[in-house]
Amino acid sequence: MNKILWIGSLHKSLAYGGKREAILLRPSEKIWLKAARQSAQKPQENPPRPKLRRSKKFFGYSIVLGSLFSTVLWAIYELGKPEVDHRGPIEDEFSHLPWFRQYLMRMWHSLQYYQKMMEEPQMVKLLPDVLPPPYIQPPYSLVLEIKDILVHPDWTYQTGWRFKKRPGVDYFLQQCSRNFEIVIYTSEQGMTAFPLLDALDPYGYISYRLVRGATDLVEGQHTKNLDYLNRDLSRVIVVDCDPNTTPLHPDNSLVMTKWLGNDDDVQLFDLTAFLQLVAEHQVTDVREVLRYYRQFEDPIEQFKDNQRRLQEQNQENVQASVTGPRPWNLTLMGRSFRGS
Repeated sequence: MNKILWIGSLHKSLAYGGKREAILLRPSEKIWLKAARQSAQKPQENPPRPKLRRSKKFFGYSIVLGSLFSTVLWAIYELGKPEVDHRGPIEDEFSHLPWFRQYLMRMWHSLQYYQKMMEEPQMVKLLPDVLPPPYIQPPYSLVLEIKDILVHPDWTYQTGWRFKKRPGVDYFLQQCSRNFEIVIYTSEQGMTAFPLLDALDPYGYISYRLVRGATDLVEGQHTKNLDYLNRDLSRVIVVDCDPNTTPLHPDNSLVMTKWLGNDDDVQLFDLTAFLQLVAEHQVTDVREVLRYYRQFEDPIEQFKDNQRRLQEQNQENVQASVTGPRPWNLTLMGRSFRGS
């Protein structure tokens, strides 16, 4: 079916199948139709010229490059200017150089200084001095990592991040606090570690807390420099699950396997027995014991195996009427059967 639209000066007619019906137009409709014809006949505006676009782009690049250049000049001036006192500029090792090179070398020296501040601990002495008599100072220091040793992080869609408490934590902290100064030394941020330790240690068995700010940043790895602990390293035991955290003091580290959150774990109870033996035998240098266990993938399991074999040997000695105290190196390391 053909549809024909006819518009006159006074009326509009529609024809459907040859039937015509006339409709008069109002004055306002005439004005609207006239404006529509004029707008349709107007030529489209010319698009932006390519030269104008290039000018705007060049202007933007100029602002960015100018800002960067100004920032570099300001950094060279602020970081490279010499120290000044009431007499004027203070001479340093760069004063004999040309003026611009002086500023460059001082700026480079300042940048290295700030980088060193970020990588090294905020304090050189991380722990206070040992307590003098008559105060009681524990004979050993036990340095613990918290993640995967005492707690395990767990994440779900419903709860987000949560930390699961390892079985035996309360018993472990209580027993070890009798002979050890317990120090938490972790690469976690303080905002994460401190609330967690408050909930984990309500009775205050932990003496000190050291977080990420007390670590060294070496090639992107947060390491623990025990030289800053202000303690005799012959009596410091570090318990961690990552051997790379103490690269400068491997003989002070007891590297355990990571706890993955299983409820049947008993390694903290075995670790407690190991540390109690160290204290009972008054080992003068714990590094000898830890050096022996460092060769095993699971030192706690090896300790349990040594204890089992030592017990069997003791039973044989009792049957042979052999009496007398046993030395600490045999009790802790099973030295009599190390080669078996």
